[in-house]
Amino acid sequence: MEPVLLIETDGRLRRLQLHRPDKRNALSAELRNRLVDALDDAANDDDIGAVLLTASGDTFCAGFDLAELAASSDPAAVFADARHYHDTLHRFPKPLVAAIGGPALAGGFDVALMCDIRIASVHATFGQPQVRRGIPASYELMADILGVPTARELCLSGRIVSVAEALDLRLVTEIVAPDELGERATALARSIADNPAAAASKAQFVASQPPIYAPGS
Repeated sequence: MEPVLLIETDGRLRRLQLHRPDKRNALSAELRNRLVDALDDAANDDDIGAVLLTASGDTFCAGFDLAELAASSDPAAVFADARHYHDTLHRFPKPLVAAIGGPALAGGFDVALMCDIRIASVHATFGQPQVRRGIPASYELMADILGVPTARELCLSGRIVSVAEALDLRLVTEIVAPDELGERATALARSIADNPAAAASKAQFVASQPPIYAPGS
């Protein structure tokens, strides 16, 4: 079986690639666990200055694996078990750049929000559509990044945000053509990784952040 997370080291840059393209990179328990392990490894490696998070296929991440949730006798327990995953990503002590080439929805939107910098292609979209099924969104996380009014509207409506609106909301810092996304995101992430002060600054950011549990699916 193919690995669900691809890992590559490029000098001081560690590249992590969500790799379940046939499942829209849905966050299965295996993928969440592999991501936690990879982030912990990067955090403890003094030779790594930053991490670039990318994804295979046309979707950045569609959220938690709905098939796993449906198969579980206690879906709430699945989200409870994911607390460590959310906390590891949210409080990762080194710069984390996301290259978002397609939809980032529900828990996938949370992944994007927990990164420090988001560069998107013209095909990226964002949203918490699971609220229409009665599954709450990670309001506190969204409010921290987008502000209270926007966070409340998106968490209540479940509507999808276009990449142009995402730029207006300062959710993403830059929009690029699909064939330029990898190169542009890598160049930015590498420049940050090679700056020794960047990791120290990020560590200060997260030192004051409380743990957060994002329930989006």
